[in-house]
Amino acid sequence: MHKKIYKKAQKIIPNGSMLFSKKPELYLPGGWPTYFSKCKDLYVWNLNNKKLTDFYFGVGQNILGYTNKEVDKKVIKSCKQGNMSSLNCVEEIKLAEKLIELHPWAHMVKFARSGGEISSIAIRIARAASGNDRVAICGYHGWHDWYLAANLQNRQNLDKHILKGLNPHGVSKSLKDTIYPFLYNDFEQLKKIVNKYKVGTIMMEVRRDQEPKNNFLNKVRKLCDKKNIILIFDECTSGFRQTLGGLHKFYKVNPDMAVFGKALGNGYAITALIGKKEIMKEAQKTFISSTFWTERIGYVAGLASLSEMKKTQSWKIITKNGSYIKKLWQQIANNNNLKINIGGLDALPIFNFDNKNLEYKTLIIQEMLKKNYLVSNVIFLSILHNKKFIDKYISNLDKVFKIIKKCEEGESLKKYLKHKVCFSPFDRLN
Repeated sequence: MHKKIYKKAQKIIPNGSMLFSKKPELYLPGGWPTYFSKCKDLYVWNLNNKKLTDFYFGVGQNILGYTNKEVDKKVIKSCKQGNMSSLNCVEEIKLAEKLIELHPWAHMVKFARSGGEISSIAIRIARAASGNDRVAICGYHGWHDWYLAANLQNRQNLDKHILKGLNPHGVSKSLKDTIYPFLYNDFEQLKKIVNKYKVGTIMMEVRRDQEPKNNFLNKVRKLCDKKNIILIFDECTSGFRQTLGGLHKFYKVNPDMAVFGKALGNGYAITALIGKKEIMKEAQKTFISSTFWTERIGYVAGLASLSEMKKTQSWKIITKNGSYIKKLWQQIANNNNLKINIGGLDALPIFNFDNKNLEYKTLIIQEMLKKNYLVSNVIFLSILHNKKFIDKYISNLDKVFKIIKKCEEGESLKKYLKHKVCFSPFDRLN
């Protein structure tokens, strides 16, 4: 059923999906259950009402599990009282206060509903505050023109920043020479960019796959202070996974601004930009406004999610269980004489094969679906991914690793792989 519906989607929806990361070609072409009917806790039901245990949890928005009871209860109550009116909802002030409480270096907050737009708001305000259009970036920051402008000069400029081959088609050529990518942990490269192009803003992810080396984050902070550069940390992915708040709290390096998304609303749309008053007040001198940034559901969900995270200490649970998964991945790889590379935050673990990575990833997805698992080679952990579920997942994955071992020893992969090999936009993780 899902193949028929997806074919229809491709005819009336450009690219077939609103989110690139949910395209079935990235997982199991022709075999991925593209659409869901319902979800609860760790489970997703496809359109045939088949129950699947989700050990992917793409793309990281449900740290508390699907349809968390406490969050949903507050959201439903809010819906019954009305979601929008001619007046503002007080919850936006309460959520702003809570985020400032969690990040005392920040003084003001702006909200939106998606990661790409909150990153664009951050860049607009930073440019207004610095009086400088030039931005150095590291990592993935969304689909908006300001970011894709990095590829106007060279179509490969963003290839080493999560998504490879991003086409700046439709992006104004007037934005050329405004965005300058640098590689994570390459402080010398960043210094050269700063000195050559006199950038006014640095926007970067705190961390993805690599740990910061040689005091990298502190060096970036000191460079920004010395050169009067605004430092923005993009925490849309990393936020609330290793601390109650930004990952920068773990590394004890404060930015001038930080953006949050994904996990903040546990599946409900809410994103936030926090920052220092002297920078954020520049938002009052430019025009940044949108009707649906005033709807109440996102704020209610954000407040409820933060409350549940604090109560359960969710970041500790997912970090501990992610570390356990990494250990077991390595164990079953060793038992089958397979070489895998394991990385990512403990709460967001990922593995890759040195050899035939996409082919083996496709095989794993195919075989685990037979066992009613949704998987990839990365897991956005929730607090419900406990030891009992992890052990069962690993037991099933070990059986697939045994097939991969046979292929490495000479058996034909075609004997086992019944679908086309999945596509991959990923070149590296930072």
